[in-house]
Amino acid sequence: MRKKRRYLTATMTDGYVKTIGPTTDSFTHYWRIVAELESGKTEVFWGHSRSLADARRKRAPAEEAARMRGWKSFTFEIAELVETLA
Repeated sequence: MRKKRRYLTATMTDGYVKTIGPTTDSFTHYWRIVAELESGKTEVFWGHSRSLADARRKRAPAEEAARMRGWKSFTFEIAELVETLA
């Protein structure tokens, strides 16, 4: 049987809404890193994962990236993905 295509939506604490899809993957969480660079600019990195534990494991590499790239600071956030209508 063919899997149903669906849209997944995450709403971050600052009101940013990210929609993923259409997809048949079983993603449950969206993660985002907002890095503040020494120059004052910002960079955003994001992804989705199949569990909350998997999303939380992205924090350690983010801390390493902050040291390697010389970020002034960064924010790491995780939001649950909710199925939405197309």
